[in-house]
Amino acid sequence: MMRQDSSDDTEDVSLFDSDEGSAWKPKKSKIRHPVASFFHLFFRISAIIVYLLCELLSSSFIACMVTIILLLSCDFWTVKNITGRLMVGLRWWNQVDDDGKSHWVYESRKASTQGKRVPSDSESRIFWLGLITCPLLWVIFAFSALFSFKVKWLAVVIMGVVLQGANLYGYVKCKVGSRKNLTSLATSYLGSHFLRQTFAKENQAES
Repeated sequence: MMRQDSSDDTEDVSLFDSDEGSAWKPKKSKIRHPVASFFHLFFRISAIIVYLLCELLSSSFIACMVTIILLLSCDFWTVKNITGRLMVGLRWWNQVDDDGKSHWVYESRKASTQGKRVPSDSESRIFWLGLITCPLLWVIFAFSALFSFKVKWLAVVIMGVVLQGANLYGYVKCKVGSRKNLTSLATSYLGSHFLRQTFAKENQAES
């Protein structure tokens, strides 16, 4: 199914058209794509390790910078085009139509009746853990480089934040749906959490 959001020019499409009438199946914990799971973490963790140990590995700043940027670029392409589709059944990209208008497209794969295409719990945990944790580390590195006046490393850490943050944002949009505004989602969550705490305190006071 394809639908277009006129407010933000986004589209949701099914990754496989034949999955439209599929039924839901319980997720399995088995890792069915070990190679994809490995490379989902390999490039991003390698980039972090090289950044942390660059002064020990090489005295050349240029060599370390190029190595980190290459690892980050490989990670961005791999996560965006391969591991997201295989591990959690999600994919996103930007396309330009014939009129020159830009559209963000989000793909999601539905569970098949045989359960062969249902993402496993283990792969899903690996995917989201790596996707969320590594950008947060690059944000910490950015503040560390800024406050320690390591200006030459700012471009590298900003590249890490941008590339890995872009994948995180794209897959979060795939997960929650393109029609939902992330700000309104966060506001509604905090509001409901506040109301639950308020009612809980009132019930404790009455008891």
